[in-house]
Amino acid sequence: MTRKTKDLRRQLRKAVVDHVSDSFLETNVPLLVLIEAAQAGDQAEVEEYSHVFSEHAEKLVEVATLACSMSDQDDGVRMVRYAAAQIEALCPQVVNAARILAARPKSKIAQENMDAFKLSWENQVRILTEAVDDITTIDDFLAVSESHILEDVNKCVLALQERDADTLDRTAGAIRGRTARVCNVVEAEMENYEDNVYKKRVVDSAVVLRDHVILNFIQRVHVAVEAFGSGNVGAVNDIDFIESARMVYEGIREVRKSVLMGRSAEEIESESDLEEEEIYESKSKIAGFGENQSEVDNSRARMMTQWPEEDKKKIAAQVEIFKIEKSMFDKEVAKWDDTGNDVSCILYSPCCILQFVLP
Repeated sequence: MTRKTKDLRRQLRKAVVDHVSDSFLETNVPLLVLIEAAQAGDQAEVEEYSHVFSEHAEKLVEVATLACSMSDQDDGVRMVRYAAAQIEALCPQVVNAARILAARPKSKIAQENMDAFKLSWENQVRILTEAVDDITTIDDFLAVSESHILEDVNKCVLALQERDADTLDRTAGAIRGRTARVCNVVEAEMENYEDNVYKKRVVDSAVVLRDHVILNFIQRVHVAVEAFGSGNVGAVNDIDFIESARMVYEGIREVRKSVLMGRSAEEIESESDLEEEEIYESKSKIAGFGENQSEVDNSRARMMTQWPEEDKKKIAAQVEIFKIEKSMFDKEVAKWDDTGNDVSCILYSPCCILQFVLP
């Protein structure tokens, strides 16, 4: 019963982290849309987007309150509640500033007023985000983020195969936002550690993900979106795109594994039972970015029929090399079987005798 209670609490904690991961992603978008409508002097759109902005603010406060209910850090909870109260108080003021600007879009004073509230809102959201991150377990956050990025990567590959430029661009933007958030959270967490090998490895993995892996992926996305828009589908290399998408997921996994290297065996063991199935499921999905093996096989078969003959020959040559290497490896391993060579046979009997002699 105790174990079931702990498992249930862990699942509830991850559900809360899931809400945090979604709600605190691209928090400035509703504000920017509202300001753009106000600068254009479109009062009707300002009223429409003010509702969206207010709902966004309410969602931030709701999720922050939910995170407080799952945390036992009294100081952190007080900080989150204070920051959430500031967001609630500031939201109607931002909306009023947008309405004033929409009524007088050419007024310099109205624009400066809007800029002041924009800066204040961004600062308060940053404070709330950092406060929520402080009471949220980073292990749960990374596990949830990894799952979301895997899902988004699958959507990107599907959009690539269907030549859907809008979905591809939108989903890639979500991936970029999530990876940036992961890197920010991890680097903030590492500030609590002294300089050592563990900290260096975690920070390095986050830097590689942010400065290299995600930039390469976004570049591939831009090429694909432009090619689909211009009708030049042949300019897109599906294999390179899928490889860059896979590297994004592997980069997230590497960051998470690096963080877990600093955990004790007991901490990792407590999570292993629940996550074992998730890990295997993730591995099976990332192998082909599909939902099941038959769909993966069919997708691969369709893609291979579209490849140039030169690529097919290169793959066939690599397969032959792999078969040769595998055969040599199997022979090497077979030499060290219990009955495969004289040395093993000679040493086997004394080892068995010692098992009975030694206490």
